[in-house]
Amino acid sequence: MSRYDLVVKNGTLVIPYIGVMRAELGIRDGRIASVSDRIAAAEGDEVLDAAGKFVFPGAVDSHYHVGIYRPLSEDAESESASSTVGGVTTILSYFRTGHHYLNKSGPYEQIFPEVLELSSGHFYTDYGYHIAIMTGQQLDEVSLLVEQYGVGSFKFYMFYKGLTLAADSTRGAEYTMAENYDLGHLYVLMERVAEVARKHRAAGRIALSLHCENPELIRVFIEKVKSEGMKGLEAYSRARPPLTESLSIREAVVLADATGCPINLLHLSSRAALQSGIEMRRRYPHLDIKLETTLHHLALTYDTAGGIKGKVNPPIRTQQDADFLWQGILDGEVDSVVSDHACCFEENKGGDLWTALPGFGGSSLLYPVLLSEGSHKRGLPLTRVAELVAANPAINFGLYPKKGTLMVGADADFAIIDMEKRQSVTPEILHSAQDFTPFEGMELSGWPVHTVLRGRRVFSEGHIVAGPGIGQYIKRPIGLHGERTSR
Repeated sequence: MSRYDLVVKNGTLVIPYIGVMRAELGIRDGRIASVSDRIAAAEGDEVLDAAGKFVFPGAVDSHYHVGIYRPLSEDAESESASSTVGGVTTILSYFRTGHHYLNKSGPYEQIFPEVLELSSGHFYTDYGYHIAIMTGQQLDEVSLLVEQYGVGSFKFYMFYKGLTLAADSTRGAEYTMAENYDLGHLYVLMERVAEVARKHRAAGRIALSLHCENPELIRVFIEKVKSEGMKGLEAYSRARPPLTESLSIREAVVLADATGCPINLLHLSSRAALQSGIEMRRRYPHLDIKLETTLHHLALTYDTAGGIKGKVNPPIRTQQDADFLWQGILDGEVDSVVSDHACCFEENKGGDLWTALPGFGGSSLLYPVLLSEGSHKRGLPLTRVAELVAANPAINFGLYPKKGTLMVGADADFAIIDMEKRQSVTPEILHSAQDFTPFEGMELSGWPVHTVLRGRRVFSEGHIVAGPGIGQYIKRPIGLHGERTSR
C-alpha cells in the first residue's frame, strides 16, 4: 500500500510569509501530509512531476458573484470550472436579496438554505458566501448566519442609497427590496457584525465588506456627463469619479470607528481610493481595515478594456491609477487582489453605456495577471503573489490555515505553474460561459498547468478533468465550525 495518494515531485514551493524552496509534497486524504526534501515516487498512488515549475497555494478568489445574471446552479458550474484555469481552488461569492440573484426578498433563514441547495453539486472549487444584509428583518439574522450557517462575512453597497441605477429604471428601494437602505442601516449592521466578531474573535476573523461609492455624487456626475454627450468608458469613469469612492471610504471608516467593526474596502479602483484607504488606516491604527483591488483595475484602462464590454462598478480608470495600485501592491499597502467575477454576455452589454449590465469574468486570470504583470514586469516577489491571492484572503475570511498555504495539515489545494508559459488571452482558453473578455489579446506569462483541489486534479494541461460537485461548502470561520462542511 502506498504511503500517499499523490506525490508532487521536483517542484519549487512558494510558501506565503516564508519563502521559495525546493521541496516535495505528500498528499493523503485530501490534505498535505508531508513537505519533504525528497519523497520517492513509489510512495504515491499518483505522481505529478513539477520539474521546472512552481507550486503555489490554491488561490482564494474572495470577491465573486455567482448567479448574479444567470441561474445560480448553471453559473456555479461553468464559472467555478473557469476559475480553476487561473489556479483558484476556493471561491467566496457575494449574495444578496433584491433585484438579480434569486430576485426575491425575505429572511435569510428561508432563502439561504435555497442558495445552498442550488449550489450543492455544482462547484468545481470549494466555496462559501458573503451575505449582504438588506432589510431591517435581516439585521436580526447576523448571529444566526455566522453560528448556524457558517457565513463569516457580510456586505453593504454604499451606492444603492436612493440612487436611480444606471442599468435599471427603478429607484433604489425597488432594486434592493429594502425599506431603509442607508447610512443608518449601515451603522446598525456594523454594530451587529462588530458584536459577533468580538464574540468569536478567537475562532477567526468576521468582517463587513463595503462597496464604497457615493450615490448622491454619482447622480450629479451622471447628469453632467449625459448633458455633455460623452460616450464610452471614459464617460463612465467620469460619471462615477474617484471622488465618490474617497468620500464613501471616509464615511465608512468613521462608522467603523464608532462601532469597532472590522471592515474590508472592496475593489479600490483609483489613486484617490487607495490613498484614502491608506490614510484612514494610518489615522485609525486601532481599526481592522483591509484593502482590496481587482485584476481589471490593475491590468486594464478605459482605453484598453474593449469599450462598453468593460463596464464595471466602480469603473475602470486611467493608466496612472493602475500604476498607483501596482505601487500600493509593491509597497505592501494592498492586502488582496481579486477578480470580482460576474459572468455576463456580450448581448447584455448592448449598445448603450447606461443600460449595459456592469461586470464581467476574470477569475481564470488571477495567477496569470499577478505573475505576468506583477512578477515578470514589476519584480513582485512570488511569495507576495501567493499572499495577495491565497493566504491573505484565507486569513481575512476565516479560512486559514485550512486554505491559502502549503503546510502540513492544510487542504491539498495548489496550482502548479509554468512561469515561462506565454499565451494570449482568448475567451476559449478561459473555459467560462462568457462569450467575451475585456482582457482579450493580452500576452501573459505564468499559467497554471495543473490545479489541484484537496488532492484531486481539476484542471490539467488546458482541460477541466474533474466533474462538477467536487467542491464543498465551507463554514466559516473554520475555528468556529471545525471540519463541518455541507454538501
